[in-house]
Amino acid sequence: MGICLPCLGGQADDYDQPSPETRRRQMAEAAEKRKRDDEGRGVKDPEALKRKQQRREDIEKKAEQSGGGGEGGGLRWQVS
Repeated sequence: MGICLPCLGGQADDYDQPSPETRRRQMAEAAEKRKRDDEGRGVKDPEALKRKQQRREDIEKKAEQSGGGGEGGGLRWQVS
């Protein structure tokens, strides 16, 4: 189970491996691309989805800042 490159008659130089740093960078780029592709799978318009999520987060932040935690400004119980 040896490597047969030396038997090719000096063509082993054509099969240089990239440096570990270059290989890590390529692997990281590929992982990011797979992540983006997976996030967009099944979504017709990914930009619209991102805008919708951003609006939802903004609304939630405003609700938290306005005291939506039950201290004034929210619903009140009335007993009659």
